[in-house]
Amino acid sequence: MSGKTALVRRPGPRLAEGLVTHIERTPVDAALALRQWHGYVEALRAHGWRTVEAAPADDCPDGVFVEDTMVVFRNVALVARSGAAGRRAETAGAKEAVAALGCSVDRVREPGTLDGGDVLKVGDTLYVGRGGRTNADGVRQLRAVFGPLGARVVTVPLGDGAKVLHLKSAVTALPDGTVVGHPSLVDEPSLFPRFLPVPEESGAHVVLLGGDRLLMAASAPRTAALYADLGYRPVVVDIGEFEKLEGCVTCLSVRLREL
Repeated sequence: MSGKTALVRRPGPRLAEGLVTHIERTPVDAALALRQWHGYVEALRAHGWRTVEAAPADDCPDGVFVEDTMVVFRNVALVARSGAAGRRAETAGAKEAVAALGCSVDRVREPGTLDGGDVLKVGDTLYVGRGGRTNADGVRQLRAVFGPLGARVVTVPLGDGAKVLHLKSAVTALPDGTVVGHPSLVDEPSLFPRFLPVPEESGAHVVLLGGDRLLMAASAPRTAALYADLGYRPVVVDIGEFEKLEGCVTCLSVRLREL
C-alpha cells in the first residue's frame, strides 16, 4: 500500500464529556459534531487521502481525537500511553487499525507517558512537547524507537501544561518546514529554525494535504488570509464543536504518508 492514508474515528455518544483543561466547558451539540466530523473526513478525501476508520470507542469521550493514540514515523507506529489515565483505553482499536495497514507496532511502557498530540514532525525531526501529558521517560522511549530509523528528537518544554494541552495545541508546520504558532502560547520560538507568528490561536493548527494546500479551522480567517498571501491554499473546515473540547484539525486524524 502506498500514498496518503488517514486514520480517523467517528465521535462517540459521550463526546460532550471529553476532558477540558484550559477553557471553560460549554455544551457540545453531538449531532452537529458528527456533521462536522463528516465534513472533515470529506475534505481529506477530496484532496487524495484514503480514510480508514478505527473501531468505535464509545466508552471513551475523547476517542475521536485519534491522533493522541500514537506517533507514526516511516513504517513504525509507537502506540501512546496518555498522561491522562482515563484516555488509555482509546489505543486498542487504533492499534489494531494501524497494524492492519501494515505498520510495525511498538508501544510506550510504564512509567512512560506520551500523547501523539505532543509530537510535531518536520521532515526527519520530531519535536516532542514535555508537559502535562508526556513525561521524560515517554520522550526517552520515543527516541529509542525512532532514533535508529533516522529521527532527530528535540524536546520542547511545556512546563506544567498551564498554557497548552499539547505541543500541537501551540504549533504546527507549513510545507517548507516553517513552524507556525500564536505568540501567547509559544515560550521558546528560538527552538525552531524558522518560526512564523500567526494572529489567531486556531490558525496555528494546519494539516498538510499535499502540494500547497493546508487544512485548517474556519475559526481563523485572518490566518487563512496570511497563508493565502504566502502562496498557500487554505482548505477551511468548521470544527467548532471539537474546539469546545480543545480539539483542532490535527488531532482528528493520524496521517500516514510512508506506508
